[in-house]
Amino acid sequence: MDLLLILTYTALCIAIFKIFKIPLTKWTVPTAILGGIFIVGALILLMNYNHPYTPYAKEYFVSTPINPAVRGVVTSVDVESNKPIKKGDVLFRIDPTPFEAIVKQKRAALVAAELEVPQLKAAWESAQASVVQVEANRDRSKSAFDRYEKGRKKAGNNSPFTELELDNKRQLYLAAEAQLTAAKAEALRYQLAFESNVDGVNTKVAGLQGQLQKAQFDLDQTIVRAPADGIVTQMALRPGIVVVPMPLRSALSFIPDEDRFFAGSFWQNSLLRLEVGDEAEVILDGAPGEVFKGKVAQVLPAMAEGEIQSGGRLITSNHMAVRGRAIVIIKLENDDIQNQFPAGVSGQIAIYTKHFEHVAIMRKVLLRMQGWLNYLFH
Repeated sequence: MDLLLILTYTALCIAIFKIFKIPLTKWTVPTAILGGIFIVGALILLMNYNHPYTPYAKEYFVSTPINPAVRGVVTSVDVESNKPIKKGDVLFRIDPTPFEAIVKQKRAALVAAELEVPQLKAAWESAQASVVQVEANRDRSKSAFDRYEKGRKKAGNNSPFTELELDNKRQLYLAAEAQLTAAKAEALRYQLAFESNVDGVNTKVAGLQGQLQKAQFDLDQTIVRAPADGIVTQMALRPGIVVVPMPLRSALSFIPDEDRFFAGSFWQNSLLRLEVGDEAEVILDGAPGEVFKGKVAQVLPAMAEGEIQSGGRLITSNHMAVRGRAIVIIKLENDDIQNQFPAGVSGQIAIYTKHFEHVAIMRKVLLRMQGWLNYLFH
């Protein structure tokens, strides 16, 4: 850009010398050179300081890596590369056979568990009846033991009940008491199994319902769908490929239909004059002679050259020697770039601040001249 200004001044001087037939002497030539140094130098300083320009600009977009949630063999690819698709359209399918088998297993286990619930209730009621029966036997054994013991104590040695008979009744009573304790424990076990619920559902049934939902989810994930409106590009996926749910290796690259942004890297001293809302113009390498208007939307608050992360490594002095550039986001006035050119096109940006606005005219002229040069150079 600065070279264009110098060449323009040189061409202007040559034209003046030719038109007005000014002789080339030791006074005229140095005067033109020194005048050019002061004039062009002053204009370049004012222009670069107040209306920054960068040749390093690019349109950026976000791509979504498509990774399946389950592992399997691709049976079909239902999307065409570079063709617009809608949210929910099928991208590709994975062999569902093993997942269908798991769903059947979990569904069968769930049905069996649901049938066990009334069986648990019946078993609890049966255990309660057993408790009543054993308790009656215990009471009868206790009554017989009390009668033998009372008769033995009352008659003494003349009692018709021998010590052996009394001891037998005592053992029968103690055995009945133990049977009652066991019956109550069994009834409690069935009661706890029947009344063990999660949100009103038997715990075993609830657990199997969760397993069935997970199995059904895995089965549903064998059909991979588009997460939004967009396109799939540079697709190499084919049937027979084994895909895995690993983020390090995506199966497809999906580009959603959303706003793209144009960004340029500027020298750090350019930030002294930049403000959000300043007018900006963009030229593209692929669109010679065209100028796209926009405004400064944002100056990113961080530069990657100053980033550090916890990793157990020290920062070298070479890292500090790298001079970073500030990244400025440009919001274009219309979607011409997005509609007419592929995502990721490169270009150049000029920003016109509110300071020394008359110098901005020169920057605009030079930017357009640079755009015309794109007809010749790449």
